[in-house]
Amino acid sequence: QVQLVESGGGLVQAGGSLRLSCTASRRTVSRYTMGWFRQAPGKEREFVAVISWNAASIVYADSVKGRFTISRDNVLNTLYLQMNSLKPEDTAVYYCAADTDDPYNNYNIRSEKDEYDYWGQGTQVTVSS
Repeated sequence: QVQLVESGGGLVQAGGSLRLSCTASRRTVSRYTMGWFRQAPGKEREFVAVISWNAASIVYADSVKGRFTISRDNVLNTLYLQMNSLKPEDTAVYYCAADTDDPYNNYNIRSEKDEYDYWGQGTQVTVSS
């Protein structure tokens, strides 16, 4: 069982920045693909970014490409999402998740939320205009 805890959300003005963190309860998470997803009120949970176990493969949603950066520190068991140039449409609850199906995978990292086994409780990000 892996527990994921997000932090770093808050209220920020448009154009501002936030850095989200997601800390895992077990070191074994370092072998898994990790992702960030978000869910705005009344909308489906959507993919934001994904990173392979050793950061060799990274994929972003088109809506955040060039503004957000995903990274990880496997020594600290922590996943990050640096969010710059924030827009009101980035307002959502942000979740981190782990895909434990294929450890040490660099070639077929997945962006579909249904493929992810473990989820954090979410952290609210609100961007004011």
